[in-house]
Amino acid sequence: MMNNTEFQVISNQYQELDKLLLDSITKLKLEISADQRHKLMLYLDKLLFWNKAYNLTAIKQPKEALIKHIIDCLAILPHLKSGKLLDIGTGAGLPGVVIAICEPNREVTVLDSNQKKIRFIRQSVSELKLTNVTPVASRIENFVPQEHEKFEVITSRAFASLTDFVEAAEPRLAQDGWLQAMKGLIPEPEDINALVDEWQIDHIALDVPHLHETRHLTELVKKS
Repeated sequence: MMNNTEFQVISNQYQELDKLLLDSITKLKLEISADQRHKLMLYLDKLLFWNKAYNLTAIKQPKEALIKHIIDCLAILPHLKSGKLLDIGTGAGLPGVVIAICEPNREVTVLDSNQKKIRFIRQSVSELKLTNVTPVASRIENFVPQEHEKFEVITSRAFASLTDFVEAAEPRLAQDGWLQAMKGLIPEPEDINALVDEWQIDHIALDVPHLHETRHLTELVKKS
C-alpha cells in the first residue's frame, strides 16, 4: 500500500495519477520499475509543493503537471542517445531529473541560472536518493565542468531558438556527441538553414500519451 504521509499535495489523487502514469509508461514501451515510478510521483509532489513558494511552474493542477512535465519528458527516453548528459536550462529539473530517475546508470548534470530552482533540485535529489545527478547553478556561458569534461548528450527544453541552443551547447559537447532539443513545433526554417551546413538535423515526432499537443525532438550531430 502507498504511504499517504509521503505526499503533501497529491495524496488524494494518487491512485488516479499513478494509473495515468503507468498507462503512459506502457504506451511508451518503457521499462520503468515500480520504485522508479514511485520516485517520479514523489518528484511531482515535491514540484507542486515547492511551487507554492518558489514559482517553479505555471501549472498548478497535479494531473496537468503529470502530463505536461513528467510524461512529456518520458516520451524522449526511447530516443535518447547514450552517455553522460547535460541538461541546459533545466528549470525544475525537466527533463534532467526525470531522465536520472529512469536511467540510474547515466550521469546527469542539470544546469540553470535560477538559484531557487537549483535549490529545489538539490533538495529533491537528496530526498529521492539520486546519486547520479549533479545540480549546477550557473549560466551556460559561465559553466566550466569539472576537469573540463565534455558531454555525449546535451538536452534542453528551454531554448526558443535552436541556433541559440547550439551556440550555447557546442563548446560542452563531446566529439560525435548529440544535441537533443525538446520542441513543440519543428523549428523555424531560418533556424535550420543557419545550421544545416555544419550539422545533420533530424526531427522526431513524439506521441506523448494523454497530451493533445504537438511535440518534437530535434536531434543534431556535427557533420564529419
